[in-house]
Amino acid sequence: MTLTVAQIDPETDQLVGEWLPLSEAAQSLGLTIGRTKQLLKDKKLVGVRRGGGEPQVPAAFIAGGDVLKGLPGTLTVLADAGYDSVESIRWLFTPDDSLPGSPIDAIRAGRHTEVKRRAQALGF
Repeated sequence: MTLTVAQIDPETDQLVGEWLPLSEAAQSLGLTIGRTKQLLKDKKLVGVRRGGGEPQVPAAFIAGGDVLKGLPGTLTVLADAGYDSVESIRWLFTPDDSLPGSPIDAIRAGRHTEVKRRAQALGF
Protein backbone atom coordinates (compact mmCIF):
# COMPACT_ATOMS: atom_id res chain seq x y z
CA MET A 1 0.00 0.00 0.00
CA THR A 2 1.39 3.39 -0.97
CA LEU A 3 0.85 6.12 1.58
CA THR A 4 1.29 9.73 0.53
CA VAL A 5 2.18 11.93 3.47
CA ALA A 6 2.79 15.68 3.25
CA GLN A 7 5.88 17.44 4.58
CA ILE A 8 5.10 19.73 7.55
CA ASP A 9 6.08 23.41 7.59
CA PRO A 10 8.02 24.81 10.59
CA GLU A 11 5.15 27.00 11.86
CA THR A 12 2.65 24.14 11.99
CA ASP A 13 5.29 21.82 13.45
CA GLN A 14 5.81 24.30 16.28
CA LEU A 15 2.04 24.66 16.91
CA VAL A 16 1.70 20.92 17.51
CA GLY A 17 4.66 20.45 19.81
CA GLU A 18 4.62 16.72 20.62
CA TRP A 19 4.66 14.17 17.79
CA LEU A 20 4.60 10.38 17.65
CA PRO A 21 6.32 8.39 14.91
CA LEU A 22 3.77 6.11 13.23
CA SER A 23 5.30 3.03 14.86
CA GLU A 24 4.81 4.56 18.35
CA ALA A 25 1.29 5.70 17.43
CA ALA A 26 0.49 2.12 16.36
CA GLN A 27 1.83 0.84 19.67
CA SER A 28 -0.22 3.42 21.63
CA LEU A 29 -3.33 2.35 19.72
CA GLY A 30 -2.58 -1.37 20.12
CA LEU A 31 -2.63 -1.77 16.33
CA THR A 32 -0.24 -3.05 13.71
CA ILE A 33 1.66 -0.50 11.65
CA GLY A 34 -0.38 -1.62 8.63
CA ARG A 35 -3.68 -0.94 10.38
CA THR A 36 -2.40 2.45 11.56
CA LYS A 37 -1.40 3.33 7.98
CA GLN A 38 -4.94 2.39 6.97
CA LEU A 39 -6.27 4.93 9.53
CA LEU A 40 -4.17 7.57 7.74
CA LYS A 41 -5.36 6.44 4.32
CA ASP A 42 -8.99 6.49 5.54
CA LYS A 43 -8.45 10.02 7.00
CA LYS A 44 -9.34 8.84 10.52
CA LEU A 45 -5.90 10.16 11.50
CA VAL A 46 -3.57 12.55 9.69
CA GLY A 47 0.17 12.37 9.68
CA VAL A 48 3.06 14.26 8.13
CA ARG A 49 6.75 13.87 7.47
CA ARG A 50 9.05 15.79 9.77
CA GLY A 51 12.61 15.89 8.51
CA GLY A 52 12.57 12.46 6.88
CA GLY A 53 11.90 9.10 8.40
CA GLU A 54 8.51 7.59 9.01
CA PRO A 55 5.30 9.62 9.08
CA GLN A 56 4.37 11.18 12.41
CA VAL A 57 1.04 12.09 14.00
CA PRO A 58 0.36 14.71 16.68
CA ALA A 59 0.47 13.00 20.09
CA ALA A 60 -2.72 14.89 21.03
CA PHE A 61 -4.65 12.80 18.48
CA ILE A 62 -4.35 9.71 20.69
CA ALA A 63 -5.83 9.37 24.17
CA GLY A 64 -6.49 6.33 26.33
CA GLY A 65 -5.23 3.91 23.70
CA ASP A 66 -7.61 5.15 21.02
CA VAL A 67 -7.98 7.87 18.40
CA LEU A 68 -9.44 10.92 20.14
CA LYS A 69 -13.24 10.77 20.12
CA GLY A 70 -14.64 13.18 17.54
CA LEU A 71 -11.37 13.58 15.66
CA PRO A 72 -12.13 11.32 12.65
CA GLY A 73 -15.42 13.12 11.95
CA THR A 74 -13.76 16.51 12.23
CA LEU A 75 -10.96 15.42 9.88
CA THR A 76 -13.58 14.26 7.36
CA VAL A 77 -15.36 17.62 7.52
CA LEU A 78 -12.06 19.48 7.08
CA ALA A 79 -11.15 17.28 4.09
CA ASP A 80 -14.59 17.94 2.58
CA ALA A 81 -13.90 21.68 3.00
CA GLY A 82 -10.74 21.24 0.91
CA TYR A 83 -8.18 21.13 3.71
CA ASP A 84 -5.16 18.87 3.21
CA SER A 85 -3.52 17.10 6.15
CA VAL A 86 -1.12 19.96 7.00
CA GLU A 87 -3.92 22.56 6.80
CA SER A 88 -6.14 20.36 8.97
CA ILE A 89 -3.42 20.02 11.61
CA ARG A 90 -2.76 23.77 11.51
CA TRP A 91 -6.49 24.55 11.94
CA LEU A 92 -6.85 22.06 14.80
CA PHE A 93 -3.88 23.47 16.74
CA THR A 94 -4.32 27.21 16.07
CA PRO A 95 -5.64 29.03 19.15
CA ASP A 96 -9.19 30.38 18.80
CA ASP A 97 -10.26 32.93 21.42
CA SER A 98 -13.91 32.07 20.91
CA LEU A 99 -13.42 28.45 22.09
CA PRO A 100 -11.15 29.27 24.22
CA GLY A 101 -7.96 27.43 23.32
CA SER A 102 -7.54 25.55 20.07
CA PRO A 103 -10.01 23.22 18.35
CA ILE A 104 -7.90 20.22 19.45
CA ASP A 105 -8.14 21.43 23.07
CA ALA A 106 -11.94 21.60 22.71
CA ILE A 107 -12.06 18.08 21.21
CA ARG A 108 -9.91 16.76 24.08
CA ALA A 109 -12.36 18.44 26.48
CA GLY A 110 -15.28 16.55 24.90
CA ARG A 111 -16.62 19.46 22.83
CA HIS A 112 -16.08 17.75 19.46
CA THR A 113 -19.61 18.53 18.21
CA GLU A 114 -18.96 22.27 18.56
CA VAL A 115 -15.61 21.92 16.77
CA LYS A 116 -17.21 19.89 13.96
CA ARG A 117 -19.85 22.62 13.48
CA ARG A 118 -17.11 25.22 13.16
CA ALA A 119 -15.28 23.02 10.66
CA GLN A 120 -18.48 22.62 8.62
CA ALA A 121 -18.75 26.42 8.39
CA LEU A 122 -15.32 26.50 6.70
CA GLY A 123 -16.82 24.84 3.62
CA PHE A 124 -19.11 27.80 2.95
